[in-house]
Amino acid sequence: MNVLRTPVGEPDDLALYVHWPFCVSKCPYCDFNSHVRAAVDQAAWRDALIADLRHEAALLPGRRIGSVFFGGGTPSLMPPATVAAILDAASAAWGFAPGVEITLEANPSSVEAARFADLAAAGVNRVSLGLQSLDDRALHFLGRAHDVAEGVAALGVAQSAFARVSIDLIYARPDQPLASWQAELARALAFGTEHISLYQLTIEPGTRFATEALAGRLVLPDQDAAADIFETTRAMTAAAGLPAYETSNHARPGAESRHNLTYWRYRDYAGIGPGAHGRRGGLATVRHRKPENWLAAVARNGHGTQSEEPLAPHDRATEALLMGLRLTEGIDLARIARLAGGVAPVDAKAVARLSDLGLMAQTGDRLRVTEAGALLLDAILPEVVQDAMVTA
Repeated sequence: MNVLRTPVGEPDDLALYVHWPFCVSKCPYCDFNSHVRAAVDQAAWRDALIADLRHEAALLPGRRIGSVFFGGGTPSLMPPATVAAILDAASAAWGFAPGVEITLEANPSSVEAARFADLAAAGVNRVSLGLQSLDDRALHFLGRAHDVAEGVAALGVAQSAFARVSIDLIYARPDQPLASWQAELARALAFGTEHISLYQLTIEPGTRFATEALAGRLVLPDQDAAADIFETTRAMTAAAGLPAYETSNHARPGAESRHNLTYWRYRDYAGIGPGAHGRRGGLATVRHRKPENWLAAVARNGHGTQSEEPLAPHDRATEALLMGLRLTEGIDLARIARLAGGVAPVDAKAVARLSDLGLMAQTGDRLRVTEAGALLLDAILPEVVQDAMVTA
């Protein structure tokens, strides 16, 4: 088996995450830090995000930006001028690496699609489009504001405006037949995007779907049905030339998300905006979560940081393991040991047993979960990673 080892970016390149917390409405499955507000003071938010960025830049001098990711919320609701101003500030503070990847999450509405050309002119060169489904009934169930026709039209606009396009779909929905998902995924793959993110529907605490599930009104596919859908999904994407490089992400070789690889390969990233997390050397940084609290903190302190916590070597190594084993390429045990300050926190007996079962593979210092093991990742991680609290 050829194992993906994509040389995306330089190890010392910094990733920048910018959180825009506002949405038109709250989707019933979403537990992200997203908020609906009647009005947003655009100038105040632009200035505050730039101030938060400059604070991080002062603490991370001498680096360059390999990727920028505007997430949310719905960052495609941002004025393109705000996006341009943030990118100008990032370029001035750090400088951009050659071929810098600049991604913006977008909803596929006609209103937002009308902004795509201006967002591209502002500097965005990759868009992640939240189609979520190619079935109108499913879109209604998921609480999405667009229908299939509008979503497909927005995708066409995106493919004309941006050099790189990724699409998101949610599967393993209630009462979703396997054949129906196969047809939906085949149609999605036929659009020819270089990257596709495919997420199994999960019930997150505090969401409307959680309330529905607790009342017995929402039932997800059972474990066997979900496994069949997962295996079919990976087979279809691989056959289409977009193999899985991470649990939920599939791409043409070389088109993987540079930004998300920064997280999974456990490199430094700066996070600005409400609720944004970051990793700065051995520090875990967290911004104030509520938009109004974050904005007040920036006005008061010049930045929106709520906490900066030093991570113990063991904790850093554990985080790197939990992130890296999601990747098809796996992890470098020698690097994990360096992060741990000694020995990698890996249960060697568990690795040997899982390898005998064909669920893991180790070649020298490279340890990975196999294709057969990917389906059981949530069960494998707590067995292999010592002292780790793992949630599905």
